[in-house]
Amino acid sequence: MQSYQLVIKANKRPETTERLLRVIRHRGFELLSLQLESEQKTLTLKITVKSERAISLLKNQIAKLPDVLTLH
Repeated sequence: MQSYQLVIKANKRPETTERLLRVIRHRGFELLSLQLESEQKTLTLKITVKSERAISLLKNQIAKLPDVLTLH
């Protein structure tokens, strides 16, 4: 299995983190670590996941979420 790191900046809303975690699970990725920094209007999430699947599958789905501003 391959592990991947993502840095996501998103609008600060109550459902944002839940949606991100749901996409990770539904796409078959295992969450290894999650670091969240909350600012006034945004969240910065540093996520480490692992899977046998290609990371592009997960990135494409995360990018479609309405509150996601940037994804690295």
